[in-house]
Amino acid sequence: MQILGIVNITRDSFSDGGRYLDPSAAVAHARALRAAGADILDLGAESTHPDGADVNAEEECARLAPVLTALKAESAVVSVDTSKPAVMRFALAHGADFINDVTALRDPESVAAVRAAPARLILMHSVVPQARARRSPLPGATPPDPADLVAHIRDFFAERIATLTAAGIDRVRLILDPGMGFFLGPRPEHSLAVLRNLRALAALGCPLCVSTSRKSFIGALLGDAAGPRPVDRRAAGTLATELWAATQGADFIRTHEPGPLRDAWTLWQALARPTGSPRYSGNRHSCPDHGATL
Repeated sequence: MQILGIVNITRDSFSDGGRYLDPSAAVAHARALRAAGADILDLGAESTHPDGADVNAEEECARLAPVLTALKAESAVVSVDTSKPAVMRFALAHGADFINDVTALRDPESVAAVRAAPARLILMHSVVPQARARRSPLPGATPPDPADLVAHIRDFFAERIATLTAAGIDRVRLILDPGMGFFLGPRPEHSLAVLRNLRALAALGCPLCVSTSRKSFIGALLGDAAGPRPVDRRAAGTLATELWAATQGADFIRTHEPGPLRDAWTLWQALARPTGSPRYSGNRHSCPDHGATL
């Protein structure tokens, strides 16, 4: 399991918009995430929140450029979160190791932009086709039934895998993200249904990436009569869902707080280790059953 640390270079991300719009602040934050245990730094220069403003490709590239350049100079592994083909080309030309697309490369121009590059590709499922979440369904659309959602996601990814491999993209590059929160539907039950059935999605044969961090469904489930739990008080709920995802086969967890997840997963594995197995020294690379990164 590898951890993606979220770096929002935006004015209006739902949890930390404006905090890291300045390049120096974004780079410092990325370094802190890496020191806390992030294996990959996921840079996003346009919010996908329902209330986020549109950002054109030129501005997105301008926001990314100094941060991406600085982090690659430090040999960081970097993902770029974008749905625009022009931004994908820019990111790949500047060393991005992953492209993270919330529209799952449904734009043929995006497929052309990434086809020849070696980067891994994170394909996110969403119940809406655009690159922005919605609090309510599109006019005339019916929210998916939570009981049917996993089958719908399986079908969606089966189609994307077939289409992309037919277009010349090697299947080994693909990573599947089922989406969470408003990307799945307006009710917490949608996210819970997917989390409970991650193993059914893993059966598709591609690695899974899960990002529950601070999402709306956590706020709703932990809320009270006054309303949903505020974003800045969702850390424990986030960590619980991340640990669950890791135990259910998620290969990548995308999070705002890699440090608590790294620590919790280390202890979880230590507790799960059979009695008599070698003791863990505390170094994240020294435990024999942690695999390559944990």
